Amino acid sequence: MSSNKLVIIAGIIVGLLGSFLVLWGNPLNMGICVACFVRDIAGGLGLHRATPVQYIRPEVIGFILGSFILSIFTGEFKPRGGSAPLIRFSLGIVMMIGALAFLGCPLRMLLRLAAGDLNALIGFFGFAGGIWVGSEFLKMGFSLGRSPALNKTNGFIVPLIMAILLIIFVISPGIFLSSTTGPGSLKAPLLLALGAGLLVGTLAQRSRLCTAGALRDLFLIKNPHLFYGIVGIFAAALLGNIILGNFSLGFSDQPIAHTDAIWNFLGLGLVGLTAVMLGGCPLRQLILAGEGNTDSGLVFMGMLAGAALSHNFGLAGSPAGLDLPGQVAVIIGFIFTLAIAGSVIFFNKK
Repeated sequence: MSSNKLVIIAGIIVGLLGSFLVLWGNPLNMGICVACFVRDIAGGLGLHRATPVQYIRPEVIGFILGSFILSIFTGEFKPRGGSAPLIRFSLGIVMMIGALAFLGCPLRMLLRLAAGDLNALIGFFGFAGGIWVGSEFLKMGFSLGRSPALNKTNGFIVPLIMAILLIIFVISPGIFLSSTTGPGSLKAPLLLALGAGLLVGTLAQRSRLCTAGALRDLFLIKNPHLFYGIVGIFAAALLGNIILGNFSLGFSDQPIAHTDAIWNFLGLGLVGLTAVMLGGCPLRQLILAGEGNTDSGLVFMGMLAGAALSHNFGLAGSPAGLDLPGQVAVIIGFIFTLAIAGSVIFFNKK
């Protein structure tokens, strides 16, 4: 199968799963959302106390384990890491703050748009703008450096943690915090959610599906290969939502969304900028962690920390909008990220 066909098929299946996971119990317009699901896991582990968003999401475990299993079989499990670990962890925090300001990752942005939520269109423009800025930094010499090969034990850590988390969750789910109301209480059955996560993980690993990489490659090298994948996600989710009766065009009264255009734009703009600097969108980071990339594993840990900070200090958005602490956090996130980019470029040239 050609690489173009593979990424299109992967996008179509991910888009359909995004629609049908809603039918099976996940929140509306949130069949799949890496940022939201990582936030729920942070809540389930007690890292934050926002009771409506606490649940050990099997989909996230599936993303990582699906990538891990397939990479083992294909010989692509090649542990590597050690490239600017503190920067990667910190940018993972910032990426999550931006995503929760918008109320979703880039994948959820596509699924929201496919359900008629025009606030996601504003977010898309911000996401594209952030990626364009990040691409300009790449042209100027931004690089966090090559990740050297590591002892294979390092690559097993994140998949092993996910496997242990799944086993404990199956045997004794009551040990974790779990929402009784709100988005965290809406969930697909365990086997369906885990199966969907495993399928997405294998497809994304094999196709290199990445929402940020799709636009970055268009801006940098005019290559639409990965962009075909996000078109596939949108088209399949749109068809699925129309069939299931979950399409409602407009800005207002959209599920788990707000209409504050400035912060929808800037929130996903911050995600796009950090994603380019880190080498992949939130989903891509989880897939790389499954392949043994400890740098991406640190980004994942940063995302968990970012979710905890966002909900412990009132930085996350809500259907009412983004409050002042969240707005300040997004601005600080931009300042911090731009400072990192500028200093890395400066010292790389010395």
